[in-house]
Amino acid sequence: MPFEINYTKRYKKREQKFFKKHQDLMTKYAKVLSLLETNPFHPSLRLHKLSGNIDELHSISIDMQYRMSMEFYIEDEKIIPVNIGTHDEVYK
Repeated sequence: MPFEINYTKRYKKREQKFFKKHQDLMTKYAKVLSLLETNPFHPSLRLHKLSGNIDELHSISIDMQYRMSMEFYIEDEKIIPVNIGTHDEVYK
């Protein structure tokens, strides 16, 4: 059963701002989202739990430089994107 991605208004604004600067990543991002829905544990996503003050979040890689942090509910098979950006932007 596929996972459901629930986008918040706040995330959609961050996503829009991100793609104003990084239009070249739109194709990669679309592939990542598709894979995230079908198999969020796929090795190429590099899914991992975060630590510190954002330990309730997980992160996946769009590529080696850009990440997406998210709330990840395995029980309900739901994913809620929280942030998108560089390593430093997402992990602060």
